[in-house]
Amino acid sequence: MSGARKSIKVLGCVEIRTGRFLYNRKEVFNARTYIEFLEHVARAYYPQKVYHVQDNASYHRQADVKAWFSENRHWWRTYYLPPYSPEFNATERIWYHVRKTGTHNRYFVTVEELFDTLTSVFRSTQRRPEQIRGYLAPFS
Repeated sequence: MSGARKSIKVLGCVEIRTGRFLYNRKEVFNARTYIEFLEHVARAYYPQKVYHVQDNASYHRQADVKAWFSENRHWWRTYYLPPYSPEFNATERIWYHVRKTGTHNRYFVTVEELFDTLTSVFRSTQRRPEQIRGYLAPFS
């Protein structure tokens, strides 16, 4: 349909010490896809102790996600941001940068063109970390 909005879902997290942004494209946000994302992060950091801070998205609090946190509590600690506090969420800075430099006032013919633009913004930020006080890296 011509003129329809294109959107994609990207889960992401910021490693506070380095500013590295880890992200993964998903079709939907739900408990299953969030756990898959957590597994990617876990593979990158296990067995190091992880202190994970997240917002209050509904899928973050579902039983399957809580069970995953419980199973991994010996090395993974999760903390919740206060409700309605985007200013404390490190990924919000990245989403702002992406909107400002990559997607604002642009029309994308396909979803793939949109994702290619996002990837390009993420990669350019890796080369110029001062843009958002960190660098960005996708999961492979």
